[in-house]
Amino acid sequence: MPEGHSVHRITRQFERNFVGHVVHAWSPQGRFALGAAEIDGRRMTDARAVGKQMFLGFEGDVWLRVHLGMYGAWDFAGDIRMDATIASANGRMGQTNQKGTFLEGPNPDAVVFDTAGENSLTSIGAPRKARLRMSESEKEGGDLATFPPEPVGQVRVRLLTDTICADLRGPTACEVLDPAQVEAVVARLGPDPLIDAGRAAEDRFVASVTKKPTPIALLLMDQNVVAGIGNVYRAELLFRARQNPHTPGRLVPEEHVRHLWHDWAKLLRLGVETGQMMTMDDLDPEAYRAALANRADRHWVYKREGLPCRVCGTNIVLEELGARKLYWCPYCQA
Repeated sequence: MPEGHSVHRITRQFERNFVGHVVHAWSPQGRFALGAAEIDGRRMTDARAVGKQMFLGFEGDVWLRVHLGMYGAWDFAGDIRMDATIASANGRMGQTNQKGTFLEGPNPDAVVFDTAGENSLTSIGAPRKARLRMSESEKEGGDLATFPPEPVGQVRVRLLTDTICADLRGPTACEVLDPAQVEAVVARLGPDPLIDAGRAAEDRFVASVTKKPTPIALLLMDQNVVAGIGNVYRAELLFRARQNPHTPGRLVPEEHVRHLWHDWAKLLRLGVETGQMMTMDDLDPEAYRAALANRADRHWVYKREGLPCRVCGTNIVLEELGARKLYWCPYCQA
């Protein structure tokens, strides 16, 4: 399932390539025909993300809400201008959201091919006709012979301008909403530090965690508690905090909860900048480049069950919690 950094990156693809343009919409598979007809021919005015939810605004106060879920993905094709959060020639990053803040650009020395195709750093530069898939992993395809390309597979909705198209497949949710309905969806979500890094959002997260008897590992995955954290970031955040995943939220010291919030903000920003869930700190340049290139080298515990902990040597444990896989070190996180 795409985690928060991926959804922010996808939204910024729309911000860079679609906002300000008239968009034609249709549903090749037919399941979203009525919704597509509602937004067809309207100019896109906004693109926002909150956690794992994305909202595309159109003229007339019409919004398209998309939640990719486990299997959803966007495919972009055409004259693609890459992710607005990648540093441009002047080093300035694209707007994150309605707050209008900017992120610092990644170190240009960190531009590394990812063997798993998790990032899109190889596509920095001028627009070109190409394909790009954006879900949990971002993968480039080959050059296009014709534009627009024929839809491939079960495309729920295609959004098309004169120069670029975006095809959505397999989402959990795809619906047209009015502003009040959008606000109702957002109100149910926990805070997202990329939207609001202020004290009020932090306090809201802390209050949600410290009043509940639910294990902290489940709370971090609850989108009503905090928006955007998935299985990878959950495991890595808890290890980085040396926090036992089974501790009830109300028994986790407040300073530990605040540390989790700030660490999540840090990792989320890094994930948006690089397109990768980089969770290891203090690596030398060679190790950092290796980690960018290979997913197995950039996590402390995720998918390392049975392997020795990078810190203490104890074998990493894999268990099921809340119908999801949980990876943790029983010594470091005792």
